[in-house]
Amino acid sequence: MNLKELSTKLGLSQTTVSRALNGYPEVREETRLKVQQMADKYNYRPSSQARRLAMGRTMSIGHVLTVSGANEMVNPVFADFIAGAGEVYAKSGYDMVLSVVNDAEEETHYREIAAKKSVDGIIVHGPRSMDPRIDLLRSVGLPFAVHGRTPGSEADYTWLDVNNKRAFQRATDFLIDLGHHRIALLNGLSSLNFALRRRQGYIDALTSRGVEYDDSLVFFEEMTEHYGYRIASEQLAAENAPTAFLTSSILVAMGVRRAVQELGLVVGKDVSILTHDDDLSYMQNTGEVPMFTATRSSVRDAGRKLAELLIHNIENPSDVPSHVLWEAQLVVGASTGPTPLRAAQTDYA
Repeated sequence: MNLKELSTKLGLSQTTVSRALNGYPEVREETRLKVQQMADKYNYRPSSQARRLAMGRTMSIGHVLTVSGANEMVNPVFADFIAGAGEVYAKSGYDMVLSVVNDAEEETHYREIAAKKSVDGIIVHGPRSMDPRIDLLRSVGLPFAVHGRTPGSEADYTWLDVNNKRAFQRATDFLIDLGHHRIALLNGLSSLNFALRRRQGYIDALTSRGVEYDDSLVFFEEMTEHYGYRIASEQLAAENAPTAFLTSSILVAMGVRRAVQELGLVVGKDVSILTHDDDLSYMQNTGEVPMFTATRSSVRDAGRKLAELLIHNIENPSDVPSHVLWEAQLVVGASTGPTPLRAAQTDYA
């Protein structure tokens, strides 16, 4: 069935039917429901090209990724975010446009997108402290939403973030409660704002509990399995080795686990591991007793929610920006336990 045939059945003009299906506010709600019900009955869907022309939009959302030696955003965690966002795009009739550029070309690419009006909005990934992309996107008038946030201007744009500081403060407190004072923090890149918030939560917990902060136990790198394996291998071979590791990703935690086992040690008994971002669709940390103790946060859910927020901004440009801050859930698994000294004291008692 085409638009003309549907209009004839409804006894309405083609213009009215098209506007009703495309959400124009001047169409009465009663008429819109009548048109939608008839369209559903005959399985009619307006062509994407016609919808774009009718609404004056490209019906697409952009994701610009930078690839360099310092920050590689194309990773499994990003894939989960994109999968969640893609579900919302498909449901809402939007296409996804991925661009991969070098760091030096990023600003130029954003300006080209705005000038060509090739997308209706942008999702910003990996926000940095004082991120120049925020002011740039404001200046070119391109709607955007940020996965994370930058300090100082959080009220001026739409963002979704996890309470990283609180999550890592709770995680560190949990390990201290088990008797751990030598806790290594394997964080993400120091240029990324979430990593700085996580370090602050870690420091706040140590300070409030009277545990001395040791800068030699804090690491910032790209979050990979090999990073976790390498740092854990080095640290566990050193004098006065840490008894616990706090990691910023389950990928890093898997590397730490491999290093611990290669040394003939037992995870959760000889060495404890607590990780963040364990809820990945392809690497589930589930079961009656999960493999890892974790501050759980679903990246896929974040992708879904932020896509919804951005689409709302695009379709309702006069609305104020949205700010969503999620708390991570602390899930106790098999990877943590009392320090060997405390466990021995407990057994003796």
